[in-house]
Amino acid sequence: MTQLLEDFKKHSGEVVQSFKKEIGGVRTNRPSPALVEDLRVNHYEQTMPLKQVGSVSVMPPREINIQVWDKSAVPAVVKAIETSNLGLSAQADGNLIRIHLPELSSERREELVKHVKRLTEQYRIQLRHFRDEANKKIQKSFDGREINEDQKFKLKESVQEETDKINKEIDNLLNKKIAEIES
Repeated sequence: MTQLLEDFKKHSGEVVQSFKKEIGGVRTNRPSPALVEDLRVNHYEQTMPLKQVGSVSVMPPREINIQVWDKSAVPAVVKAIETSNLGLSAQADGNLIRIHLPELSSERREELVKHVKRLTEQYRIQLRHFRDEANKKIQKSFDGREINEDQKFKLKESVQEETDKINKEIDNLLNKKIAEIES
């Protein structure tokens, strides 16, 4: 039964890692390669992440440069940037694409905070789903007489403790991101 708990911890850890990556790509006042590196580019009739088409670098204070490896991919990269929901425009100069990030308006900051909160809720739903699956497996083990009632309650309690710990970690990440957006 400890395997069930280990599986749950593994899945819940993956939820946190995915959440960190997702909110890392949400724009703040500082440019970040994570903002654009996972944009999907349609090149040679294949869809791939931008980071597989070129290298992404940051030029402080508010510019992102993308050095595209194949010159024929430049129009596809520009199109991917401009059609994304990021509200960015790209300027191509040979194999180099420049993205200038304007100052965030207060309305845009509010939109980003709402977006981050929606993302947070999606990841909490995932976590609850994994918790419910673990509890169902615990109940099946109890019904099949593989574990006794005390073990069932201890396992369910351990799953809930892990869920609470992960939710607290998600809350901390959310609060840091909101503070970053609002600063």
